[in-house]
Amino acid sequence: MNFKEELEKYQQQINKELEKYIKKPKSPEETLNQAIAYTLMGGGKRLRPILVLATYQLFKQDIKKSIPYALAIEMLHNFSLIHDDLPGIDNDDVRHGKLTNHKKFNEATAILAGDALFNFAYNVMSEDLMHSQPEELNRKTKILNEFTKAVDRMIAGEYLDTEWEGRKITAEELKYIHENKTSSLLKLSVRMGAILANCTEEELNKVTNYANKIGLAFQIKDDILSEEGDESVLGKPVGNDKKLEKCTYVSQYGIQGAKDILNQITKEAVNELDTFGEKADFLKELAFYIENRNK
Repeated sequence: MNFKEELEKYQQQINKELEKYIKKPKSPEETLNQAIAYTLMGGGKRLRPILVLATYQLFKQDIKKSIPYALAIEMLHNFSLIHDDLPGIDNDDVRHGKLTNHKKFNEATAILAGDALFNFAYNVMSEDLMHSQPEELNRKTKILNEFTKAVDRMIAGEYLDTEWEGRKITAEELKYIHENKTSSLLKLSVRMGAILANCTEEELNKVTNYANKIGLAFQIKDDILSEEGDESVLGKPVGNDKKLEKCTYVSQYGIQGAKDILNQITKEAVNELDTFGEKADFLKELAFYIENRNK
């Protein structure tokens, strides 16, 4: 398996499907539609929808049935990015090397573009539910329920991340923030793929443990990149966490300490997938990709 080729194949497939939702006829709200497309097609890694598809393929090959849920979580993620960048939260000017949504358009348009993406996510899933076979409904209803709970946790984590700026917090509180703010959607992505594929409870537990660990790894790596990343590669300013006096894994443990935790948790994530054999090679490589990424 060539990991880079597989990753790009997934990204291209997701982008092709997402484009179907942004091609709209001209209308009075055309600027809003442009703002939605600006962020949704703005150059993200597509990590969350890739996790949906790749986890599904641990158990079944034809990923067609998992695509709506992969798109839904990417829409939800982009909603969170728009709102995260707003002046009232992180007040960021640049993301993916471009102006943030509220800087490109205006704050009101950005808020509503985020709201629209949030609604799109539920629309995509509800449309799929309407056309599902009876034997699939229980699994898909479970996914919808988990989706709503993950959103709740993401919002709670974002609130605490903002509310506790400038405050010295404990290691347990730091972990709690990021288990909710960041890990909740990564865990949801993996669980959606596994549940859709009708895996066993034991298999679901294994991939959930993997997801919990890569979710935390993703945030630790973000904290490290915020401290020592290359702005020209990251596509956003370095040092914002320090400027906002956020408690991060770097401020809590130091650069080397954060890297040591990242390395250990990545190994643990990969080990969770050993029972799946070669079928899990892509997901294992994805964990290392998270650990070693530069943006």
